[in-house]
Amino acid sequence: MEFYNIKTNRIFTPLRRYAWLFILLVAVGGLWIPKFGLLMIPIMFSLMILGMLKGKYWCGNICPHGSLFDGIIMPVSRNIKLPAFLRSKITLVLMFTWFMYMLGSRLAKVISIWGTTPFIDKLGYIFVVNYLVVTILGTILAILVSPRAWCRICPMGTMQILFYKLGKLLKLNTKFDEKVTIADKDMCHICGKCARVCPMQLTPYLEFDSNNQFSHEHCIRCQTCVKNCPAGILSINTEKEIHTIQKIYENDIKTKPEKIIAIVDEIIELNNDTREYVLKLIKPASINFKAGQFVLLKIQDNPVMYRAYSISKYKEGKLSITIKKVPNGYGTNIIFNNIKIGDQVTLKGPMGDTMVIKNPSAEKLLFVAGGIGITPFLPMTEEALNNNAGEIKLIHGVNYIDELIYNQHFTKLMKENRNFEYIPVVAIDEKWSGKRGLVTDVMKELDLTQYKIYMCGSPAMIKACLDLLIEAGVEEENIYYETA
Repeated sequence: MEFYNIKTNRIFTPLRRYAWLFILLVAVGGLWIPKFGLLMIPIMFSLMILGMLKGKYWCGNICPHGSLFDGIIMPVSRNIKLPAFLRSKITLVLMFTWFMYMLGSRLAKVISIWGTTPFIDKLGYIFVVNYLVVTILGTILAILVSPRAWCRICPMGTMQILFYKLGKLLKLNTKFDEKVTIADKDMCHICGKCARVCPMQLTPYLEFDSNNQFSHEHCIRCQTCVKNCPAGILSINTEKEIHTIQKIYENDIKTKPEKIIAIVDEIIELNNDTREYVLKLIKPASINFKAGQFVLLKIQDNPVMYRAYSISKYKEGKLSITIKKVPNGYGTNIIFNNIKIGDQVTLKGPMGDTMVIKNPSAEKLLFVAGGIGITPFLPMTEEALNNNAGEIKLIHGVNYIDELIYNQHFTKLMKENRNFEYIPVVAIDEKWSGKRGLVTDVMKELDLTQYKIYMCGSPAMIKACLDLLIEAGVEEENIYYETA
């Protein structure tokens, strides 16, 4: 099973990528040229001032050690959960006290030779040794625990927190303090992805405050959670910018998802790694469902975590979700191994209006699915047919024949409805006698500007399709998509 903590790229700027070279200059070069250590003096003042205005921003965006841990050490790190002692405030206070004592006592000895020739070298050497010790300890923790393990107890990080508190007390950071901001908490998938990729192993999705901001003092504003949010609803903003963010998303916030209790009524094996879970609704006994929406399925309680799945069928108080087991997938392994027929499950939803057909009776509709992305198109196709849409085409692209999990269903629909065309396309399987290639190969055969286009598939498939649609001159208002 996949580990809870995910190794993901955290390097977004050249400064963050190459700042680790500064360590070679000071911690290594300083052993021969101690004056290099004096560079630490302006850096310490800089991080204190920045800490007062923006919290631990330095740690996530400038710090050379952070660059080393994230850019060089992360691939070989165990990346496991931080032990309790590294999360403890007691450890943090002890480390800060020890560091300040060591630095202070050494400075006191050097000051006694003020005015002599060796003074500058001796002063620089103090900072060189401290920087070298931090590099060694931080690297050991980065390899044995997680890349940013040291950052939870780093004295410089603690210093930033103290100055951040001072900045808040003096109200100096209101204009500058950018925090992770969520557009609306009701839009959150509660998937825990932000927590799983967080270098500091924090849990943003569980701790957004009343202003929809993540105010944890250990947040390093690195934007890793923002870049990895599946719902795309996170950003880095000041408190004054929150209303602007909410304005951008207000059209996407339709209804508040409700809690749903259901019983697993049936589990249908569609192929070796794909199942359809039929869920009988208990409370409420029915839902207000629109074709193309999804629900959140709770997979664990501690910490609480859900997974989002399109509703593939809904009828008479039962809904179905179709799930493909992801190799080493954290969520799908839990579902496949633990959820059995007769189990009670908790859902939230229905959610999402992106894939809801804006005009079910449109003249021409084009549905494009990649792999498991076929699931929302079961109810969407049915709705379009029931509303007498003019022409409906469904392209389903897969790698192998057995991934055409609803092939019989759509083939039958095509025989029964002259205005519906189902086009399965297989990329790899030599046994397949139908269309070969990718969904984009089929799309190239169509006059794409004539259709309202809905797509669901992998990020790579969506990108390839979008590139094709832009090149074909399809207007943005005619394109709707979600990643599967």
